Amino acid sequence: MPLTLSSDAPSLLIRKSAFERVGLSRAQFDDALNLTADEFRLEGGLIVIGPLVGEDTLTDLIAQLEEHGLVYYDDFFELSGNGPEWLTLFAMDARG
Repeated sequence: MPLTLSSDAPSLLIRKSAFERVGLSRAQFDDALNLTADEFRLEGGLIVIGPLVGEDTLTDLIAQLEEHGLVYYDDFFELSGNGPEWLTLFAMDARG
C-alpha cells in the first residue's frame, strides 16, 4: 500500500533493508525527533519519516544517516514537500 507524502513539509524516505543493515531503530528517531505514529511510517520495504519541521531537522537527519554509512539516493532521499495542496503524492518500494 503506498504511503501518502506531505505537500507542505519535507519527508525522508529510507529503504527498510538499509535501515536494518546499519542497525538503526525506530526508538532512536523517536527519541531524537519526538515523532508521532503518523511521522514514522513503514510499508513493505519503505520507511517514511515526516513531515519534518524545523530549519535544521532534515539536514541534521541526513548527516546522521550518512554517519551510519547510508548513501544518499541509494539508501534514502528526501522529498521537499514543496508542492501545491491539490497534489497528493504516494510512495512505495518498487522492489517490494
